[in-house]
Amino acid sequence: MERGGSNSSRALFPRGPSFTIDDFSSKDFIVRDFIDSLAETAVPANRRSAGPTNNAFDPKPLIRTFENALSQLGTLSEELQQKESELLSQVRRAEIQHDQTLDVLGRKLDQSMAQFEALDLTLNNPSTTAGNIRADGGGNIAVQIGEKLEELDRKRRKAQDANFLIQCWMEVTDSGQLTSLEEIQRQGGAENKVRCAVIARQLMRISQRLDPVSWGQQSNGVTNGVTGTNPRHNTREVLEKFSELLEQDLLKQFNNSYRRQNFDDMMECAKVLHDFNGGASVTAAFVNQHQFFIDRDQLITDEVTTDGETWDQLADPDSDPPGVEPSLQSLIDEVRIVMQEESFIIKRAFPYYETVLIKFIQRVFQQSIQQRLEMVLDKATTISSLAFLRSLHASRTYIGALVEDLKTHGLTEHPEPCSVQISQALDQQLEELFVPYLVGNSYIDRERRSLEEMYNSLLFKFTLYHSRRKKVPTGFMAAIAQQGTQLLASAKDAYMERLESSELTPTQKAMMLRVAGLQDNTNNKNEIEVSEQDGTLSVANAKRMIIWLAESVRRTLEMGSTSETPKDVNILLNLLLFSMGQVYVETALDAALDQATSQENSKTEPDLTYLPNIRPAVTITNIMSRFITTVLIRLAESNTTVRRHMEAQAKVAIEATEKKTNAVMKSTMDVAVNWVGKTLAQQKKLDFRPRDNDLEGLVDSLQTPTCQAICTFLSAKVAVQAAQAIDGHNLEMFSSELALAVYRLLFEHLKKFPVNATGGLMVTKDIAKYVSTMKEWKLNKDVEQIVELLTEVGYLFIIGPEALRERSRNLASGGPVGLGAALGKKLQKADFKAFVQRREDASTVGIQSVLAGL
Repeated sequence: MERGGSNSSRALFPRGPSFTIDDFSSKDFIVRDFIDSLAETAVPANRRSAGPTNNAFDPKPLIRTFENALSQLGTLSEELQQKESELLSQVRRAEIQHDQTLDVLGRKLDQSMAQFEALDLTLNNPSTTAGNIRADGGGNIAVQIGEKLEELDRKRRKAQDANFLIQCWMEVTDSGQLTSLEEIQRQGGAENKVRCAVIARQLMRISQRLDPVSWGQQSNGVTNGVTGTNPRHNTREVLEKFSELLEQDLLKQFNNSYRRQNFDDMMECAKVLHDFNGGASVTAAFVNQHQFFIDRDQLITDEVTTDGETWDQLADPDSDPPGVEPSLQSLIDEVRIVMQEESFIIKRAFPYYETVLIKFIQRVFQQSIQQRLEMVLDKATTISSLAFLRSLHASRTYIGALVEDLKTHGLTEHPEPCSVQISQALDQQLEELFVPYLVGNSYIDRERRSLEEMYNSLLFKFTLYHSRRKKVPTGFMAAIAQQGTQLLASAKDAYMERLESSELTPTQKAMMLRVAGLQDNTNNKNEIEVSEQDGTLSVANAKRMIIWLAESVRRTLEMGSTSETPKDVNILLNLLLFSMGQVYVETALDAALDQATSQENSKTEPDLTYLPNIRPAVTITNIMSRFITTVLIRLAESNTTVRRHMEAQAKVAIEATEKKTNAVMKSTMDVAVNWVGKTLAQQKKLDFRPRDNDLEGLVDSLQTPTCQAICTFLSAKVAVQAAQAIDGHNLEMFSSELALAVYRLLFEHLKKFPVNATGGLMVTKDIAKYVSTMKEWKLNKDVEQIVELLTEVGYLFIIGPEALRERSRNLASGGPVGLGAALGKKLQKADFKAFVQRREDASTVGIQSVLAGL
């Protein structure tokens, strides 16, 4: 029964699912899931649980379910279309209303712009039309009203200031206090402090006029037309005390702000103090209390700590300068950093920052750098004069680099370069640092004395050797030799006097002894031993002298002013010409000339070992001339007068050296020619007319003893020594002239001796030896052809009459005997006849016929 009742209450067909628009509005809605859910609700539960084998498939429930769903979906679609239509109609109505609103607002904007333009034209572009007169008048009236209001405001403030000033003056005269002014000061602020400073200055001027007694002046009751008030208190003291307190307060505030790096507050204090007293107090406070100066003041007593090796290197002229002293270098490096950092602070803290920066620069240079520089130079002075000059130059160079770096950095103008005022201040401080050492001729005199000491040291043994050398010239050469002796004596004595001077430092004395090659215990110049090597010229020593001078020129050029450079290099030129030209080169040439002239009439074979000194003399002169031309004279081009004077001096010196060199070579040639002539005079009369019993010995000998001696002298001594002395064209000129002189001697010599048939062979052997000896020299082509004529002369003593007749047809005619043959490169008839007549068979018919045919 219960089951039957239950079945009767159940519907005949299952009711289809129902859904709304919200079911399809979810983001998680999936069509496939929706279809599956419809299909599941269409099949009854008992059928789903029964399994597939009980009943056949029944599509009707699905059809009814889907039909129901389609009908519901159709209803929903109609509802959606109705809502969409309503929304579209609402949008159209809103757009129409928006367009109407825009039109209204546009018309209102146009009206506002037209009204503004009309007002602008009324105020700024008045016209002459009656309609615009009223508007124009209104604009002018507005401007006039504004100007009157500003003027009234100025008068009001002026009246208030005058009232307050009178009030303050009454306070200071009646009670001796400045209560109102102190009240403003206590309010703080830059504007109030500026006002206090201005009023204080004004009160000070009033006090000078109305209270002259407090200023130490006589009062007659009227001061500049103003009746005095005879105040009860000393207004000057009151005002000065207030001013002092105000200034101290501002300085204290400035210092506190500096420690906190509050640049804005520093700027305000600086402005007030600048208006109050020109800013001198705040500038002094900033500069003098700077931590850099406090720290450096504690270190300024430190000694210069450079080691001894560095000082020895400074004093050694052959060592490169070590550079700036380390403690000075450290200070300058620190100054570079501090200046760059503080310039940034100064620009932000001071309205007149250039003035403050200049004061800071002056303090840095005049206190810190100058004190350390003086300590370094004082220490260098105790070492040697060269150490002082090198330290001075290194310091000047390093500090100059600091100045250029600061200019490039710009300091307060960074990253732009420094302003003109700052650059001038830096240059001025750099110049003032070194003025005491560069004033007048003090610097160039130091350079000259230092070079003199080094030159005298280097040439001491050379001058000592030549001062002890015996001199034997006579006549004009004696006067020249005497001048040279005086120069040597002055140079030698100057060195010894300086060496014995009490002012000479131990380091400098050791340097002078080392350069001179002496021992430290040398006290007596007569005990000093010198060798022949000490008296010869050394190109290496000359180069050392040039290197020292070049270093001195560089220092002079960088330390001195451009206008003084020509005069300075002229002084150095005079020193070079004296020391290297006269004392060194000309002394060696004088010695060589003495040796040459003393042997012109020597009875023994001449000693030509002095000739090799010519080569270094010429080399040193060329080095000196090139340095003068390329360096010294070029540096004097800015002063035409000095340059011409230097050129003339150099020319005279070089010509003097050349003349002495030529004199030595000419004297040497005379010595050689005289010795050859003297040796030829020792030729035996029978050397070319041997007896029959001498034939066996003659066959073994190649030349006569005279020929052998002359050729050995010319080749082994003259030619070798001359080649060591000169070269190139000079050697060719000397050899050619010597060959011509020897040729003339032999040409005449052979005319003096009788020659037989066997002697003719000896003549040809001697001539062949003479010719081969001279042809080994460097001769020009003309002289070489002339020397070959001697071979033709030898043939004249051995050929027969027919050959003589043939040779007589090629003879030259005219001109001096011998010389014409040399110049014409042919024998002349007179020479031909003279040689042939010395033949033993000259009286025979054949020979006589040849001579008659001439």
